[in-house]
Amino acid sequence: MHTHSTLAALFVQLLVLLTGAACTQSPAVRSNNVAPELPREFRAAWVATVDNIDWPSRPGLPARAARAELDAIVARAVELKLNALVFQVRPSADAMYQSTLEPWSEWLTGAQGRAPDEAWDPLEYLITACHREGLQLHAWCNPFRAAHPAGKSATAANHVLSKLPSACVKYGAYQWMDPGDQRAADWSLAVIRDLVTRYDLDGVHIDDYFYPYPEKGKPFPDTRSFTAYQKGGGKLSRDDWRRFNIDTFVRRMYETVHQQKPWVQVGISPFGIARPKVPAGIEAGIDQYADLYADVQKWLREGWLDYLAPQLYWPIDQKPQSFAVLLPWWHSVNPKQRHVWPGINPGRMLAGKAPSRPDELRDELQLLRAQKASQGHIHYSFRALRTDAANVAGALKNSLYPTFAVAPASPWLKDRSASAPAAPEARVEGTAGRQVARWTPDPNARFVAVQVRKAKDWTVHRVLGAEVGSCTLPADVTAVSLVAISRTGALSAPSSPKLR
Repeated sequence: MHTHSTLAALFVQLLVLLTGAACTQSPAVRSNNVAPELPREFRAAWVATVDNIDWPSRPGLPARAARAELDAIVARAVELKLNALVFQVRPSADAMYQSTLEPWSEWLTGAQGRAPDEAWDPLEYLITACHREGLQLHAWCNPFRAAHPAGKSATAANHVLSKLPSACVKYGAYQWMDPGDQRAADWSLAVIRDLVTRYDLDGVHIDDYFYPYPEKGKPFPDTRSFTAYQKGGGKLSRDDWRRFNIDTFVRRMYETVHQQKPWVQVGISPFGIARPKVPAGIEAGIDQYADLYADVQKWLREGWLDYLAPQLYWPIDQKPQSFAVLLPWWHSVNPKQRHVWPGINPGRMLAGKAPSRPDELRDELQLLRAQKASQGHIHYSFRALRTDAANVAGALKNSLYPTFAVAPASPWLKDRSASAPAAPEARVEGTAGRQVARWTPDPNARFVAVQVRKAKDWTVHRVLGAEVGSCTLPADVTAVSLVAISRTGALSAPSSPKLR
C-alpha cells in the first residue's frame, strides 16, 4: 500500500510505463504489410434517464424528437470513439421500453403508465442504432428504487407500489422495494429476465442502490421482513441478513442472465469505496459494507459479475478519497480477473474545481492504462461529453481516443459458437477515388473492425455492425484489413482484400 507521501512518485513511475502501454494510446502503429492487433479498451458512457438527466430532454417529448435525440447520442458516441452505451431503462421500477411487467416511465411520456404518442420502443430503437454503428448497448436497471422524489406523476396501476405495496417502504424522500422481501427480489429479477429474453443486449447493468444510502441516521424500515425471517428460523444478525439478501440477489441475477443468454455481460457499478481506511489513505466515505450492505469483494471472489465499474468520481489529488489510491486497490481484489472498468466523472472535471487538475481526465486515463489488467472505463454521464471542452470531450477527440478500440474479450462467457468467428469474406469495390470494403460476416459475428493503412501507418478506421456489410474507405488508403468480433469479444483471423 502506498501513502500519500509516495503517491506523487508512484504517479510519475506509472507515466513512464506508458511508453510501452497498449496501442490505444498511439494514433497509429507502424507496420508494413500486416495490420497490428486491434487496440482493446472498453469506452462507455452512462445515459441517465431519471429526471431527464441525459435523455429525453424533457418528459412527454414527441416520439419523433426523442428518436432524433437518441440518434444524436449515438452519433456523438461514434464521433468520440466510444464503443458502448449504458442506457438507463428502469429508473424507478418503471420502463423506458415496451414492458408488460412495469409501466412506461413518466420521464419518457410525461405520466407514469402513459404510452408514447407513437408506437415505438426506445430500447429496441437504440439497440439497433448502436449495433449498426459498432457500439455495445448495456441495459441499466436500478434494482430496488420504487419512487424518486423528482417524480410528479400518479402511480400507475401496474407499478410495484400498486401491485405489491406491502413489499415496499418509504425511506426519506424515496420509496424502496425492500430487499429483504422475497417478492421484491423476485419482481426485479423477473424484469431483468424479461429484458434479456426479449432484447439483443450486450450487457445488463445495475447501479449502487442496494440498500439505500443512510438518511440522517434513520434506520431502514425493514422490521416486518426481518421479523418474518426470524420467525422462519433465521439466525443471522440484521446486518448479516441484509448482506445475505443482496448477495443472494446478485448471485441470482448473474445466474438468471446467463441461463437466458450466456454471452450477455453482467455489470455492477458500486460506490467507489469499499470501507473507510480501505486501502490505507482512504479516510472518508460511506461504509459500503456496513451501510449499503454490499459485499463487493465477495462478488468478485465468487465471480458473480463480468465487469465491475466502481464509481471513482474523486480527483487524483483529493487525498481522503484519491482516485490514484483507490484504482489499484480495486484491481488487487479481483482473483477471478473479471473486468474492472471504473466509473469516472468528466462532469466534475468540466467544473474545474480544486483539487481537480487542469488535465485530470488525461491523468486518470494514463493511470487506468498503466494497470496490468483489462482496459476500460465508463463516463458519468453523457451530458458531460456533449461539449468540446478542451479538458474533456476535446481531449478525447484530439488525443486520448486517437483511434477506435474494441472492448476486451470475456473468455469465460460462451457465445453461440465456442470458437472465434470466421474471417469476413471481404472484397473491395469502386475506383481509386472512392473504394468500398464489402463483406459477408460469420453468423456469430457482432461487429467488424476495419483497419486501414495510409503509407506505412495502420489505424482503426471504423467498427461497424457485422450486418452492415460495407464501409467506405479513405481516399489515400494503401491497404485494408477486416476482423470479425464475436459477442464476447473473440476475434477472427484478419481478412485482407486487395484494393482496386
